[in-house]
Amino acid sequence: MSESTRIAVLGGGAWGTALATAMLRAGNDVLLWARDGETIAAINERRNNPRYLPGILLQPAPRATADLGEALAGAEIVLAVTPAQTLRFLLEAIAGQIGPGAPLVICAKGIERTTGRLLSEIAAELLPETPVVVLSGPSFATDVARGLPTAVTVAARDEALAARLAGLFSSSSFRCYSSDDLIGVELGGALKNVLAIAAGAVTGAGLGASAQAAMVTRGFVELRRIGAAFGARPETLMGLSGLGDLILSCGSAQSRNFSYGMALGQGRPVEGLPLAEGVPTAPIAAEIAASRGIDAPIVTAVAALLRTEITIDEAVTALLSRPLKSETE
Repeated sequence: MSESTRIAVLGGGAWGTALATAMLRAGNDVLLWARDGETIAAINERRNNPRYLPGILLQPAPRATADLGEALAGAEIVLAVTPAQTLRFLLEAIAGQIGPGAPLVICAKGIERTTGRLLSEIAAELLPETPVVVLSGPSFATDVARGLPTAVTVAARDEALAARLAGLFSSSSFRCYSSDDLIGVELGGALKNVLAIAAGAVTGAGLGASAQAAMVTRGFVELRRIGAAFGARPETLMGLSGLGDLILSCGSAQSRNFSYGMALGQGRPVEGLPLAEGVPTAPIAAEIAASRGIDAPIVTAVAALLRTEITIDEAVTALLSRPLKSETE
């Protein structure tokens, strides 16, 4: 790779814009692809993204384009930063346009709702010759865009590749740790979104800090159970992309999933709320847990809550009335 690595960032939302700016701070040559013409003009002409990152001046500001071919031309690394449920369509669009050996870095968090497949599995299916990497961890787009200290994990089955990319992406404000536990890092990011909805619902219903702490802690037990069934390492889920991301997402209204859960708990309409990746992930995660015989009552309750089959009070009552057992079971 050249001294100034050419990176294509695909996705002009808050996270894509923030990551493009972070990649620039790390000394890379970045071109951001976005669909929205107004967003592209704002980034190129005024160094901001008022639709997704209002009030933040991008320093430095990436160059943006609506031409997908231009963004991919000569790219040595490609960051896919579109929502999890649209990733398949993006990858179908870029198949054949990624340079030989250029890694694809998945920056979304979720499980495909129609198939139950992990995002890395979709990438391996559609781009079989492309190395697949996942970037995940406790990170709000607004913090990264402002240059506030943030740490994430970069994972690939090829440990050397993960370490090399972590080095290329890191700067004084954006620290990347490497891992070869691709599945563990990916599952941690996907499932914490579901648990953040649960935490938000408990908070919104006014059930108290003690109930929220119990929900998050027992939810983490379920995250580890599901992770273990997929072969994820326990230490990965105890790290940034598991426990770290869970702490961030379950404790702040900045989290879209937490905010969505709060609205549910308060009985407010959820139509028109910002995209919460945990909403499509919860039902398929509950199905996966049931099909594999994994005890995941909180994930299952969130899925039922989203289908309006139960209320938050009924969900909490059901969870508290479960048979008593050892905490380590």
